[in-house]
Amino acid sequence: MSHGDRVGVARRAAAAGATLATERFRTDLDVEQKDGKTDVVTQADRDAQTAVIEEIEAAYPDDAVVGEEARALKSVPATGAAWIVDPIDGTNNYVRGLRTWGTAVAAVRDGDPVAAAVTLPALGDEYWTDGAQTYRNGDPVSVSTEDDPEAAVVTPTMWWDFDARDQYGRACQAMVDRFGDLRRLGCAQAELAAVADGSLDGVATNLRAHPWDTVAGVAMIRAAGGTVTDLAGDRWRHDSVGLVASNGEVHDTLLAAARDIDPVA
Repeated sequence: MSHGDRVGVARRAAAAGATLATERFRTDLDVEQKDGKTDVVTQADRDAQTAVIEEIEAAYPDDAVVGEEARALKSVPATGAAWIVDPIDGTNNYVRGLRTWGTAVAAVRDGDPVAAAVTLPALGDEYWTDGAQTYRNGDPVSVSTEDDPEAAVVTPTMWWDFDARDQYGRACQAMVDRFGDLRRLGCAQAELAAVADGSLDGVATNLRAHPWDTVAGVAMIRAAGGTVTDLAGDRWRHDSVGLVASNGEVHDTLLAAARDIDPVA
């Protein structure tokens, strides 16, 4: 099968997970904590991941699957074909009844994405990329053209736990000092998709992010004309430290902000 076939599978798999999650959205959920008070999971997360994986396995039964919940690998294979899935990205929003959450699916080969889809069902948006172009609800999108940081809107992304709240504070301060305004959506894949379609001008963190939180959105930004690097300014990969994603026009300023988050590093 071609990369085009993988786009179709990514879209169908993301839709399958999103459909199941939507059925349980704003219902009485049994919420469990994983590694901390803000790291939560529900049975909807687990069942949605099963729905995603079943769709992938029906088309590509021999491919590896990397995902956030059980029954999936936790790191991306260095070689070969694999899929990276997040059944409900933005679970904290999901359990609170906030609409910014979604299902993300990325197809990778030798660690690099070749196709991806992010479905945000409560917002009515579906994004996907074939690696050459990014689409939202069937229409091609591109990153913004804003080149004035003081007019740009960016977001500090990922989660700084309670033992790193000084970094959380510095992330916000570093961006407030340089940019026009901040948005924090609570769903990394939605934030990355917003950079891809020009709604946001940049997203940054100093942390090593999980691949299921990032790879699909990064693929969409690049195909939409944006720039994604690590803290050193090198091309971002799924195992990079730090993630700085922008429209390219304000990238140097955003990179400087990201480097201020943890000055000891």
